[in-house]
This record gives sequence, C-alpha cells and structure tokens, in this order.
Amino acid sequence: MSDEPTLGEVVRRFEDRFADVRDDIAGLGRRIDSKVSQDVYDLRHEALASRVSTLETLREKDAEKLVATRRWLIGAVVVPLVGILLPVVLLLMQGAGS
Repeated sequence: MSDEPTLGEVVRRFEDRFADVRDDIAGLGRRIDSKVSQDVYDLRHEALASRVSTLETLREKDAEKLVATRRWLIGAVVVPLVGILLPVVLLLMQGAGS
C-alpha cells in the first residue's frame, strides 16, 4: 500500500494539471484575440487588390508613354538629322572620289 499516492498528493497533481489546462486555455484565448476577423481580412484584401490593379494600370500607361516618347524621338530628331547629314556625306564622298 506504500506505492499508492496519498489523497493530498492526488489533489496536488490534479491541481497542477488543472493549472496547466487553465494556462493552455488562456494561451489559446490570447492567440484568438490576436487574430484578425474575417471581415477585416476581406476588406484589407479588397483594398490591396484595388491598389495592385491601379498600379498595373499606371504601369501600362507609363509603358505607352515610353513608346510614344521613343517614336517622337525617332520622328523628330533622328529622321531630320539623317536627312541633313546624308546629303552632306554624299557630297563629301563625290568630292573625294573625283
């Protein structure tokens, strides 16, 4: 009979286990309190999706502006420059060949 715990030991062990369970439940409660509700999550997700689509639209417009700038540069600068320099180069080559 000496191997069996006394009533006081049983009560102490039970109180220790009960305290452990109480601490676990309190920890779960803190974790649940720190979670974001589904409504708030959905609103944030929608706002983020809206911002991403706006940024994508702006990026596409910037790409279109870049293409337009390149076309303007070629049309307004490169073509007239070639139109001016080509006859000069041809005249110089004819003069050097004679």
